[in-house]
Amino acid sequence: MSTITLRILVDADACPVKDEIYRVADRHGVPVAIVANSAFRVPVGPMVDRVVVSDSFDAADDWIAERANARSIVITADILLADRCLKAGATVIAPTGKPFTTSSIGSAIATRAIMADLRAGGDVIGGPAPFGKADRSRFLSALDVALVRVKRAG
Repeated sequence: MSTITLRILVDADACPVKDEIYRVADRHGVPVAIVANSAFRVPVGPMVDRVVVSDSFDAADDWIAERANARSIVITADILLADRCLKAGATVIAPTGKPFTTSSIGSAIATRAIMADLRAGGDVIGGPAPFGKADRSRFLSALDVALVRVKRAG
C-alpha cells in the first residue's frame, strides 16, 4: 500500500460539479482540495480543504500541478493543466466526465490551439455547449470509476 494519500485536487474556478465531488469523495472517504484564487464556500469538515492561492496567472494550476501524483485525481477543464498533471502520473477528469489520458491529450492540445486561432481571427463565435444533466451524470460515473481504480492500484 502506498504511503502517498489518495486525494482529489479540484481546479475550482468555474467548476460546475463541486457538490458532486464532495458527495462522491465523502462516500469513498477521500480528501478533497478545492483550489482557487479567491475565497469561496466549502463544506465544513475534515475531508475538504479550501486552498486560496494568489491571483497571479496560473497560481491555482501551479499549486495543483506541483501536488499531482499517481494517487491524485484532478478535476479540471483546463487542457494545459490536465497535460501537466498527466505527466505527473495523475488521473485527470473534465467536469463533463471526459477523462484526459496520455493518448488523448496531444489532440486536445492541438484542438485547443486551432480553436484559439479561429477565435482570434473571428471565425468562431461562442464557446462550449451548455453544461447539462448528461454531463453531470457522466462526471459522477467517471469520478466513481477513477476512485475505485486508484484505490485498487494503491
